[in-house]
Amino acid sequence: MITILLWSAVGYCLGSIPFGLLLTRATGGGDIRTIGSGNIGATNVLRTGRKGVAAATLLLDAGKGVLAVWLGQRFGGEAGMLAGAVGAFAGHVHPVWLGFRGGKGVATLLGISLALAPLAGLFFALAWLGVALASRISSIGGISAGFAAAVALFALGWPGSALVVLGLALWVLWTHRENIARIKAGTEPRIGQKG
Repeated sequence: MITILLWSAVGYCLGSIPFGLLLTRATGGGDIRTIGSGNIGATNVLRTGRKGVAAATLLLDAGKGVLAVWLGQRFGGEAGMLAGAVGAFAGHVHPVWLGFRGGKGVATLLGISLALAPLAGLFFALAWLGVALASRISSIGGISAGFAAAVALFALGWPGSALVVLGLALWVLWTHRENIARIKAGTEPRIGQKG
């Protein structure tokens, strides 16, 4: 129990670093929360037209998921690994520094999936890119990707990791509830579209 609490806390601290906000401010882009959707993730950073900053946000948001899982596994075994994963995701979505209003978790879940199993991360990335490119709607790709990673983990014979990723994929679905409503209404912004 102590291991789970410890690595959940470590994961949360890592996950709660708001890289999209920090990078946008550092590069003179102002407060990303006042731009586009108001989200601190890479997709909204991309709406500012700053592709390099968006790419850096994506890599760093994924990286904190990787680091939380790696540290948890290295020092806390499987329980620490999975606790770190959940903590990192929770920290990204609900960072204490921003009044518990963070990102939607897709990039961080990519990092978590990669750290749990590179093949699951590959399935995640392929699903995200394939669905997003086909639909030109990032949110659909992000929602699909988590479920693809969970299926890959089940196929690899890691049911514990698969169940955690499935739970996080459902959490991603919940964070995208407004996107889903806009998709139904036909008003969800397309990739590369500002606003």
